[in-house]
Amino acid sequence: MTTAFLFPGQGSQAVGMGKAFYEMSAGAKAIFEEANDAVGFDLMRLAFEGPEAELALTANTQPAVLTASVAAATACAERGLRPALAAGHSLGEYTALVVAGAVRFSDAVRIVRKRGEFMQEAVPVGTGAMAAIMGLELPAVERICADAAQGDVAEIANVNSALQIVIAGHRAAVERAVALATERGGKMSVMLPVSAPFHCSLMAPAGTRLAPELDAARVTDPRVPVVRNVDAGVTRKAEDVRPFLLRQVASPVRWTDCVQRLASEGATAFVEVGPGRVLSGLLRRIVNGARGQSIEDPAGLEKALTAVAGGAAESRS
Repeated sequence: MTTAFLFPGQGSQAVGMGKAFYEMSAGAKAIFEEANDAVGFDLMRLAFEGPEAELALTANTQPAVLTASVAAATACAERGLRPALAAGHSLGEYTALVVAGAVRFSDAVRIVRKRGEFMQEAVPVGTGAMAAIMGLELPAVERICADAAQGDVAEIANVNSALQIVIAGHRAAVERAVALATERGGKMSVMLPVSAPFHCSLMAPAGTRLAPELDAARVTDPRVPVVRNVDAGVTRKAEDVRPFLLRQVASPVRWTDCVQRLASEGATAFVEVGPGRVLSGLLRRIVNGARGQSIEDPAGLEKALTAVAGGAAESRS
């Protein structure tokens, strides 16, 4: 069995995330304590107790989800479950690089805190928006964005599966795109409750501000290959870490291509590590016959260990 870890991004957060791992794993506890020291406030309390509205602020969500996910991966490692390949959705790519040993956790948690601030500040509140377009394939959604723009920005932000595509841009243009998607046969295309239009060209100022933060971090070759959001290429060397993380800020997350690349690289078991189960659900729509395990608490870890062990035994027989 070749195990790929999948790490969630913003939107997977929930009050209480990571607390069970903190209580049962010395390594996970150390991760939360290191996060508090790195960001200079009680991130652990916010993750465990909320309030939910404060946790949902982008500058808090990003370091909190990263921390909860790294803590879960640390608990996995203590039980002997480690990835041979890794990928993460948006913010989750930072988690993948930390778990792969390419970026130190203390650096990553500080960087994503700034990343959240810069992304939120790149566009005035209310100016931008995002929407999920359901039931239409990528070429059709690209045409809708082009027709809806009318001088504004309307662009592909996330390709989550063949028929689940998220767009971002100026609010008026995104609203026009949702209306066009409905007219052209889309199903349940809806505006998303987000605070900024992530992963589109409006985020370019955030990338500019993020560059010196990334330049200050120590980067090494990853111990395991990490599939990138921007192009579904594979990061195997330190020199590829910074440039692709910078491009990622204002580029679409090509998640479908990422998961397909993991499969082509030999992944036979997929484990979502961290809060939420969104990536496990998407997996079934991307790779035929693939079954994902989700590890957001110790019970999920036990199930994943059993499933991976069972799959390994089956592959040997």
